[in-house]
Amino acid sequence: MRELVARWPGWAGYAAAVWSLAYGALGLFWALGGGGFPFGRSDPDWEPGLSVLGEATRQAAAPVIAVLGALGVAAGWAMARGALRGRPLLLGFAWTAAVTLTVVVTDNRVLMLVAYAPLLAVFAFTGVPGGQPMAELVPWSRINLFVLLAGGLLWALAALAYQRRTAGRCPACGRGEHGAARWTGQHAVRRWGRWAVVVAAVVPALYDASRFAWAAGVPLGITEEFWRWLDESGLRWAGLFLSLMGLGGAVLTLGLVQRWGEVYPRWIWFRAGRPVPPMLAVVPASIVSVIVLSGGLTYWRLRMVHGFGDVDMWATWAPSLAWPLWGVALAAATLAYHLRRRGACRRCGRGGAWGTDGPGERGAGPAAERAPEPGPAAGRPAWRG
Repeated sequence: MRELVARWPGWAGYAAAVWSLAYGALGLFWALGGGGFPFGRSDPDWEPGLSVLGEATRQAAAPVIAVLGALGVAAGWAMARGALRGRPLLLGFAWTAAVTLTVVVTDNRVLMLVAYAPLLAVFAFTGVPGGQPMAELVPWSRINLFVLLAGGLLWALAALAYQRRTAGRCPACGRGEHGAARWTGQHAVRRWGRWAVVVAAVVPALYDASRFAWAAGVPLGITEEFWRWLDESGLRWAGLFLSLMGLGGAVLTLGLVQRWGEVYPRWIWFRAGRPVPPMLAVVPASIVSVIVLSGGLTYWRLRMVHGFGDVDMWATWAPSLAWPLWGVALAAATLAYHLRRRGACRRCGRGGAWGTDGPGERGAGPAAERAPEPGPAAGRPAWRG
């Protein structure tokens, strides 16, 4: 599995093509009258502003999905093969697909399901309180959002690998013959990465503070009547659960600039003193940043449709409007952590010197003390082997 993950630049394009084939087939199925169309008013969660496809119909949207799926198969295959003809079109299609699927088409329901995942796991064994079936909590329309998110992430990987490969850079690490840009150096990364972490930790604290207050009996940012309703319905405890999840996320975010985010601390006795694998932080933080950004954009859509609400109820809507900033800041903080932790590339052998790309788990140290890794024949970049 580890070797398969390390070879992602080679299979990302094919994986994006396979995903496009499968989802395009779904579009064809819906176009031919098949059931389960998850968009528009067929969505059981439908409300104005929730989804950009809230008014989509099966008759109009399904054929478009089928055509885009077919185009995705062709584009993904061409990118995986390293085609140079039509490079701008291929990159434009790939990055558009990545952004659309991960941020535009998905909405805040992905974030909600991720946040409530521990409770849903318990409900799967104990049953939902009140006897509500699990199918109502996790209907196909919500599962479909995760399918779209997965497709968007695959397209992002495919686009990144293809862009690097066709630009003469290592597809795995992105380094070129002329070294890294100044903003990716250790000193620059530590500076802007620290600010990104501060923003990514402070923004959700605004949301968490109000929910902690509600759980403590203080109607911060809401009316007394609304707080009594939360108390009677038990929803104030659901808000407390989300706040605890947010607090845990903020602590983990701080780890992106703390030593315990690089080396396991003593209280993790079975791993104490060992390096934290960078991808253990980079992968989940990257995914969460995309989910938070998508959720934040959803709240803006809902507010544009329904209005910005009563000032006396500001805590129910105002903190969520800052979530796009949270998502961008978390993505930047994660990138800084990755740039700071990455060592010498196992594929091309570049980087890994102290003060440039930063020490890695292997091959770290002054460049003069490390012999270069052998590459293929002279005159041929190592990454093309």
